[in-house]
Amino acid sequence: MSNHWHFVFWPERDGNLPAFTQQVTNTRMKRWKEHRHEIGYGHLYQGRYKCFPVETEDYFYQVVRYVERNALRANLVERAESWRWSSLRRVEREDTAFPILSAWPLPRPTDWLQLVNQPQTEAEVEALRCCVNRGRPFGDPNRVTVTAERLGLEWTIRPRGRPKKQS
Repeated sequence: MSNHWHFVFWPERDGNLPAFTQQVTNTRMKRWKEHRHEIGYGHLYQGRYKCFPVETEDYFYQVVRYVERNALRANLVERAESWRWSSLRRVEREDTAFPILSAWPLPRPTDWLQLVNQPQTEAEVEALRCCVNRGRPFGDPNRVTVTAERLGLEWTIRPRGRPKKQS
């Protein structure tokens, strides 16, 4: 995307993700600014880094599908695997110029390309966007509260703003 990027990480240990993401973001920003001779001319990224925990299996696949459909949803390509910067383009053919960073932590479904190119419901997209914007855990609605409490993310499941005054 021209104004943002997505990564789906499966960290090996707790605490690895923020440090790794900071290093990737800083390296990318410095290279971009050096290449364009814009060092010292303001920020590169408009919003801040966002992340949220994801339950395994079905929820992991929903998140990856959302990310892989990003260019398709923005009408930049006719098929998701046509997006030049997507790892999805490697599903059908080997591309030595674009190596995969690592294997998936779960087996990729055999009909993955077909599944990714099918439209997502508005409810699916909205649920994921809420998690992205709030940092709310994504998973079984019956377990999100427990997960949020365990990870110290209770604020992500409460409504935004100050609580209304009780009369």
